Amino acid sequence: MAESFMQRFDKFLKEKNLLADTLGKIESKTGVNRRYIALAVIASISVYLVIGYAASLLCNLIGFVYPAYISIKAIESPDKDDDTIWLMYWVVYGLFSVAEFFSDIFFSWFPFYYMFKCVFLVWCMVPITNNGSQMIYKRFIRPFFLKHEAKLDEVVKNIGDRASEAADTIKENAKKATANLIFEEKKST
Repeated sequence: MAESFMQRFDKFLKEKNLLADTLGKIESKTGVNRRYIALAVIASISVYLVIGYAASLLCNLIGFVYPAYISIKAIESPDKDDDTIWLMYWVVYGLFSVAEFFSDIFFSWFPFYYMFKCVFLVWCMVPITNNGSQMIYKRFIRPFFLKHEAKLDEVVKNIGDRASEAADTIKENAKKATANLIFEEKKST
């Protein structure tokens, strides 16, 4: 299995993309095999995620920047299957971010938390069939959503109605306050 993984890893490192091009340039200048360069970078990032300052920022950048870039490329491509794949990623990422908001205060104190989080996010975005986001979406999120879709639609509609009412109230209060200010200004002159 490890041999199969390394073969896929080597194949990925030789595909035509920005990462492979950069590794190719480094490989040609140093004479070091790009596999070892990539493994050294992965090891350095892993160590930094355990002991480094701003590990949370690095982890969030890894989980956001590459997927955002590839999502834009997917939107611009004529193929719509890749759009669906990246939409699944963003749904999982969004739910994970909400869950993390409430649990981060506890988990962030664990030494390997950001490394595990980063591994999870990479698993969710890795370009293979049935990666983490597809598996989580298909096994958990989709069945839950289909079962509770009507209730969720009602909640979203209620929230939308309340937000609209609040915006109308704020608008009316702003109009009254502006009118009062103008009236007071005219009255004082």
